[in-house]
Amino acid sequence: MKKQPDSETGENPNSWKHTVALTMVLAKRVVSSEYKGTLLGRLWSLINPLATIAVFAVIFGLVFRGGVEPGRNSGIDSFALWIGIGVLCWGYLVGVVNDGMGALVGNSGLLTKVYFPRYVLVLSAALARTFDFLFELSVLVIITALIGGPQVLMYLPLLLLIVVITGLFSFGLALFLAIATVYFRDIVHLWSILAQVWMYASGVVFPLTMLVAAQEHLFEMGWGWQGKPLPLDVVFRLNPAELILEAFRSVLYDYALPGPEVWGGILAWTAFNLLIGILVYRRFSPRIVEEL
Repeated sequence: MKKQPDSETGENPNSWKHTVALTMVLAKRVVSSEYKGTLLGRLWSLINPLATIAVFAVIFGLVFRGGVEPGRNSGIDSFALWIGIGVLCWGYLVGVVNDGMGALVGNSGLLTKVYFPRYVLVLSAALARTFDFLFELSVLVIITALIGGPQVLMYLPLLLLIVVITGLFSFGLALFLAIATVYFRDIVHLWSILAQVWMYASGVVFPLTMLVAAQEHLFEMGWGWQGKPLPLDVVFRLNPAELILEAFRSVLYDYALPGPEVWGGILAWTAFNLLIGILVYRRFSPRIVEEL
């Protein structure tokens, strides 16, 4: 007997092959249309990270020199490259969230005309963004190999694993925000503010070692906790984005394995995000079309 679609979500439990195919088609549509009509086309995926690193090389490499220790195994001593890694990897993380959270509202016309699993739109947006990021990541790998040596190539499998974990982390958050945006459109504006705060709280443009001086300064001004400086570095380490950026920098800047606390943190946060995203999706997705 042919199985009927699920009574709550309307999804056929045997349609996973069609769902995968549809996800890939939608992701390919996003990728192919991204640079449509431009003269350089896909080359912009290579030019953009180079331009970003060049800007930070001038601003932070020459004007504002930071206090980043040389790479442990690579010997790389470039604050500009350290920041470039953070900026590009942060851009991927938040880019998946931005694209995914607007996928349902942005495709409301399609959702009201034909049925398919709603999460496919969020997933396809995440895959398209990942495809672009792989081009940017290849530029980073080439630059680090030229500066620190080709040993970074040995860590490519580990680097791809971190990309997958980051993508899943961002997808879980994007799925939650995509559903929330359908019901509360103000989420988009609130998220734009929170994302800016989150970026600076994630150590994208400064190392956590700089917080030590800030802790001491605040302590001298009377801001402390139980007679000790405020543990700003501990608070920052609870931030999942900071841990993800540290994982990328460990591989690309230090040529080293991320520490066990980093692995434990990013895996725990990724599992949490996916769980919350899936639970919210299963609870509220049946009414998406009505709300749109």
